[in-house]
Amino acid sequence: MSTMRGLTSKLVMYENFWYMTNSSIFRNVLSIQKNFVAKDTDIFITGLPKTGTTWLKSLLYAIVNRTNHPINQSPLLSHHPQELVYNLESDVYNEAFDYPRPNNLNELPSPRLLSTHISYMSIPESIKTSGCRILYICRNPLDVIVSAYYFTLGFVKNTIKDKDDQDSIVLPRLEDFYEDFCDHVLEYWKASLERPDKVLFLKYEDLIDHPVLHLKRLAEFIGMPFSSKEDNEGVVQQIIDFCSIKNMKGLDVNKNGVINKFFEKKSYFRKGEVGDWANHLTPFMVERIDRLMQEKLEGTGLSLKLHL
Repeated sequence: MSTMRGLTSKLVMYENFWYMTNSSIFRNVLSIQKNFVAKDTDIFITGLPKTGTTWLKSLLYAIVNRTNHPINQSPLLSHHPQELVYNLESDVYNEAFDYPRPNNLNELPSPRLLSTHISYMSIPESIKTSGCRILYICRNPLDVIVSAYYFTLGFVKNTIKDKDDQDSIVLPRLEDFYEDFCDHVLEYWKASLERPDKVLFLKYEDLIDHPVLHLKRLAEFIGMPFSSKEDNEGVVQQIIDFCSIKNMKGLDVNKNGVINKFFEKKSYFRKGEVGDWANHLTPFMVERIDRLMQEKLEGTGLSLKLHL
């Protein structure tokens, strides 16, 4: 893998993934590997940033808690999804941020709903060997690039006040981003083929196009299937409508405030559209991604729609 040029030149490749050595995230990954112990009942949301993990958090939370918290009483009305499904490396094991987190993970009710952006190779062995479930969400890399760009832009503006310093930021090269993207996706894809009872591989575009089908599939996978009664009462569609990006974006709780000091709550809900990349990327960039994708995914059995 080529050397990534990004926010800093101090980078280290650890277990096939690049980390900034002066970032707390790298230290947190090491701490997670050393200290985290999974439970058989845990449910993990995994995926790279900006692939739909926030949306999936709201859907999972609503499904798991649908009996105790009907839609009109859902904690999602008063809490951002990021505050209800803890991210291991950013929340639980990150002392750099002043962020509400459980003092003891064992105090969380079962099933514990957790998330991570860590690659499959780097997640703790207890996650791989326990009976816990992993939900992985993948998204068209073109839309991920656009979404990540605007998210990073907002972060830079909120944290770096000096305009000259903002202009000096250099984002990772397209090839480097895509290589890391493919490696991350393919690790979980392979795991889902080898252990379909352990890893459920979801595509963002499939969730958009066929939400009822894939929500039922998700509920079955985690052992909480919808009953015929719930089906007839339209519970599935209620969850879909309530957790839609449009509705989540419109809730007051998601309009104001920040997550982990710097990330505006509203920045987690930009557009969520499939194919928005066409409004931002040049044909040349799209052609390069298409070529890289064909090279990386050839022979894997995985296909990603670019909507060209």
